[in-house]
Parts: sequence; C-alpha cells; structure tokens
Amino acid sequence: MSQAPRTGGGGRRAEKAPSSTALRSLLPLALAGTAALVAWGFLVYSAIDFGVAARDGKGAAWLFLVLAGLGAVACLFLALLLLSRITRALGITSAPPPRQPKPPREPRQPGGRRAAR
Repeated sequence: MSQAPRTGGGGRRAEKAPSSTALRSLLPLALAGTAALVAWGFLVYSAIDFGVAARDGKGAAWLFLVLAGLGAVACLFLALLLLSRITRALGITSAPPPRQPKPPREPRQPGGRRAAR
C-alpha cells in the first residue's frame, strides 16, 4: 500500500548553525580587526606624545603628529570596516537591498516656466 504524498507542513528543520569552516574563515578577519585596533591605540598614544613634543618647540614633531593622526584615522576606519564584515558573515547584519532605478522624468517644456503660461 503506497502512501499519498504529504502536503502542507513539510519537514521542519532548524537553521544550521555556522560550521567550523565558516568560523575558521572569520579568524583572519578577527585577527586583522584586533591588529587594527591595537595599531590605532598605539598611534593615538604616539600622537599625544608628539603633540607634547611639538608644544615644547620641536618643529619635526608636528610632522610626526600629523602622520600619526592620519594613521590613527586609517586604522580606526579599517577596524570598523572589518567589524562590519564580521557581523555580516555571522548573519547579525545583512547586505542593503539593491537600489531601485529612478523612474524616467517627464520631458521638459522648452522655454521654462514663463513660456508655459
């Protein structure tokens, strides 16, 4: 005796947990993010020291202050970028929806508003 095909409910399975290979692919991102944060902290600390030296009259310290500040900005940006990739890979956030194309505009009347009256 054959059974009729089941309709309706279907199989109920829980979503699969991230596999160990998926977690292993996150390890380089996490290490790079940690390194970027450590470098940011070091550059901020160095910028503070260069700022103190620059106020004491050492002219070359201004250049190092600017370079350390720019490096700190770049490291923090990189750390935030990597954090967003990690959260997307873990499924905490998702990619933004694709943009919808704008509808075409109506053709303009030659002559502007005064001519249209």
